[in-house]
Amino acid sequence: MSQRPYNFAAGPAVLPEDVLRQVAAEMLDWHGSGMSVMEMSHRGKEFISIADTAQRDLRELLRVPDNFRTLFMQGGGLGENAFVPLNLSRGGKVDVVLTGSWSRKSAGEARRYADVHVAADAADSGRIPEHWDLRPDAAYVHVCTNETIDGLEFHELPVVPNDVPLVIDCSSHVLSRPIDWSRVGLAFAGAQKNLGPAGLTLVFVRDDLLGHALDICPAAFNYETVAKADSMFNTPPTFAIYVAGLVFQWLKRFEYQGLKGLAAIEQRNIDKAKLLYGAIDASSLYVNRVHPSCRSRMNVPFFLKDERLNDGFLAEAKAAGLLQLKGHKSVGGMRASIYNAMSMEGVQALVAFLKDFEARHG
Repeated sequence: MSQRPYNFAAGPAVLPEDVLRQVAAEMLDWHGSGMSVMEMSHRGKEFISIADTAQRDLRELLRVPDNFRTLFMQGGGLGENAFVPLNLSRGGKVDVVLTGSWSRKSAGEARRYADVHVAADAADSGRIPEHWDLRPDAAYVHVCTNETIDGLEFHELPVVPNDVPLVIDCSSHVLSRPIDWSRVGLAFAGAQKNLGPAGLTLVFVRDDLLGHALDICPAAFNYETVAKADSMFNTPPTFAIYVAGLVFQWLKRFEYQGLKGLAAIEQRNIDKAKLLYGAIDASSLYVNRVHPSCRSRMNVPFFLKDERLNDGFLAEAKAAGLLQLKGHKSVGGMRASIYNAMSMEGVQALVAFLKDFEARHG
């Protein structure tokens, strides 16, 4: 069988081939049920078993503490930009750290429901700000721990003083590494970047943060309501939960350099990023503008110093089986998203192409 192209899309993004094959094999008849998962009642015993297994595997992989609820929701990261302040702000103060496009969107949406203060702003500096002006009476502090567009990642979560809860948008690096839950009050992530199809959003919320939603918060997006209903208050994104559950099982089996599970995938992600950034840094044609201390392991933006070559670069890359390398329209350039499911061989193929293209056009 011929090699599939390597898909560097930022999301919806590449999925493990083993998972796609299992989905195809089970499409018409899931485990002898006579039904596709897409046809099942979300309250039937078949789907309940799928959802329960996915919940259990997710919590095991991330070592989620018992005092956190894990919610399967809808609405994506943009939806959570509204749902978080509706649930946590109490109409009061919210501090936001701006590190790129997604945190700016979060701040803008939260202003509809709360008094938002920009505690720090990267302001196109290419690095995470060192000094934060935090308010001790804020309801929470919001950070995007991996900026998909701008390529900045928090490799260590901050410690927020005064016991103010930290909210993290970890959509584009969830399950690429562990999470230090001792520093987090709430985490959310759209599944379509690293876990599965679009439609599913994961929310991890500490018990003490439940029960404070504003009156205007819709019931379907009230975390306490969703938690009490075990994510079945309304019809959840059943097929996306099923596929994400298969990805969780793939991650549990994953092995690399003598490691297994999340430790293995984290090490491979480190090695993939090191290989790609090394090739960019050694080049006279390509440049990455993010400070090395906070470069994303998942999303690698880079620019050709001669932008007249951009169209030719993308056309030749596609012909070589390297897909969706065009950067986000708001920043231009190129971007390689190298999520969990992107193989080392895919990154090696991209590096070989970068060197070949530069040799011919540099």
